[in-house]
Amino acid sequence: MNIHINGQAYKLTHENPVSVTAALALYFTEPQQSTFAVALNSDFIGKDDYDQTMLKHGDSLDVLQPIQGG
Repeated sequence: MNIHINGQAYKLTHENPVSVTAALALYFTEPQQSTFAVALNSDFIGKDDYDQTMLKHGDSLDVLQPIQGG
């Protein structure tokens, strides 16, 4: 199964479905901010749904972190 996270391709060899939480563990290799939003195929999903939302081949996740501006 292939997915994209912030435009970067990830090839997953898992036989079972992969949750958004598991995919985020691949993306964050260092401790991350606790505040970020996730969109699956351009639709935002709530943090409470990360464990139950399963990814399928070709899905795209966008991880968006807040920026300061003025």
